[in-house]
Amino acid sequence: MIGKITTGKSFRGCMSYLHEGRLQENEEQQKLEMEKKQAEVIYYNQCFGNKKELIRQFVEVAQLNPNVSKPVFHASISFDLADNGKLSTQDKSDIAQELAKEFDFADRQYVVITHADTEHEHLHIVANRIGLEGPTASDSNSYRRMAEYCRRMEQGYKLTKVLSPNKFLKPEQRVAQSQRVDQRKEHLKAHLAKAVKQCKSVKELKSYMEQKGYQVELGRGIAFTDQQHVRFKGSQVGYSLADIEKKIRQEQTQRQVQQMQAKNQARDQRQAYEQEQPKSLADQLREVISENEQKEQKTYLKREPETHYLRAALASGGELFAGLLQNMPEEEPETPSKKKKKKLGEDQSYHISR
Repeated sequence: MIGKITTGKSFRGCMSYLHEGRLQENEEQQKLEMEKKQAEVIYYNQCFGNKKELIRQFVEVAQLNPNVSKPVFHASISFDLADNGKLSTQDKSDIAQELAKEFDFADRQYVVITHADTEHEHLHIVANRIGLEGPTASDSNSYRRMAEYCRRMEQGYKLTKVLSPNKFLKPEQRVAQSQRVDQRKEHLKAHLAKAVKQCKSVKELKSYMEQKGYQVELGRGIAFTDQQHVRFKGSQVGYSLADIEKKIRQEQTQRQVQQMQAKNQARDQRQAYEQEQPKSLADQLREVISENEQKEQKTYLKREPETHYLRAALASGGELFAGLLQNMPEEEPETPSKKKKKKLGEDQSYHISR
């Protein structure tokens, strides 16, 4: 379980993003973004309504203390992939309420929103740091407080445990940096490994990663920002822009070699199959004729106009040709009636020609 806290100035911007997703170029793309997000408000505290009504309510209360420049409190909580399906909607609401107590806004306006646009389950809590009475909710030491809160929730709900940063741990609890595994980096590396195998260019890789939910910055180098707004340079995960271009070229070369090998293998198999098949009588006869033609070309013998091919076949393949002749059906002898029909046909042809 990983938590992140930010503060901001605009309830409108924060609520719009959580309800509708990132701002798109046109209405059709915006609808697709909303369908992708599948935003759902699962808990209201001292507020209620749709996006516009929530914004109006939060802004009205925030105006009670105009000296606070950042009244927006936004917390995002992400659960490990292994925890998918473990928590009910009520469990997530209870976890959010515990967060409100931890950061002293339990008696202020806040909403809890879930999204379904990533592989792992996550939720967002938007709160008003300004209340109808009392001091402004403090966000000091938010990193340490969030780390401690996440470890308690993991233990209470039997979730996958995540190590807190070493600076928030006691000396005896700290783990060597080489032994720590950042799951966000591992997920990014896994997506990139698949991308370089499937994509033919950096442009295609950029589109692929955007479909996986990452923002991609492409310039002299490359960087990726995940759903929790955590940014990684490509070089941090072993995929600098130069490395990506090199890996794509290597994959293309390997695919071409594999295609060539497959083609050669298919050709060899076809040739082997053809060699195993017995030759027909006609094929054997063709080979005999071809061989004799080649011999005669070498001896410069003059070919006879009509009987050359037949004599060549009989000379070299008499037995084969004799076999063919034996299998040919014999002509039926002409009967008087057939002779009469033939004579009549010849007479008609003669008169027509005249």
